[in-house]
Amino acid sequence: MASPALLQSHASSFHGVCGFSVKASSGIVWVEKSEAEKANRLKTTYLGKIIPLLKEEFSYKNIHEVPKIEKIVLNCGIGDASQNAKGLEAAMNDMALIAGQRPVKTRARNSIATFKLREGQPVGIAVTLRGNLMYSFLDRLINLGLPRTRDFQGLNPNSFDGHGNYSLGMKDQGVFPEIRFDILGKPRGMDVCITTTAKTDKEGQRLLALMGMPFREGGGDPTVLQRKKKLKAHHFDSKSKGRARK
Repeated sequence: MASPALLQSHASSFHGVCGFSVKASSGIVWVEKSEAEKANRLKTTYLGKIIPLLKEEFSYKNIHEVPKIEKIVLNCGIGDASQNAKGLEAAMNDMALIAGQRPVKTRARNSIATFKLREGQPVGIAVTLRGNLMYSFLDRLINLGLPRTRDFQGLNPNSFDGHGNYSLGMKDQGVFPEIRFDILGKPRGMDVCITTTAKTDKEGQRLLALMGMPFREGGGDPTVLQRKKKLKAHHFDSKSKGRARK
């Protein structure tokens, strides 16, 4: 686990990006400059400002009905983990620096001969964040990680699972200031799964938007367009055979 001094140093670096406005559909939550040096400023903002807004907007009768973030799961797949032990250890060290918590190895459940994979072999790493570490990582993700992403144009608001949980993928872990570019080896991505207690996607999106999650404008429509099914080669073969018979 990362030391408190390390977390404090990164929290103090937020001073340059604070003072911005987080816009949502019917309200603005301001992150004051006096809160920039606090280690858990996002949690303080949630308890003091976001909860009253959500309670008033959705007409919650009990404060415990207000949605909150339950946990954040980070996972990274490593294809050559079984052959490259040093690469796996380096990936675990980088993930520990980003999350502030030591990750665990994820192992294969079944054996697949095509991929030369046996049951029990490591295939990646994962870490589950709760409490203060969860809010600290989410603060760094919103204010440091996503803005430093190349060609970033906002997050897709349709990536909710129907129960208020949100998932996003990052192509490069080097956007976090904990990872030094001079010692960065093979670039790795990771998946971020944010689990909330919201019952609907609308409530979950509103919660994350008030926290500062930069969703793409013009999205969030509950009516998601279904993609057309791609035809495979055997579909065209059957059509050509039918024409040949005629």
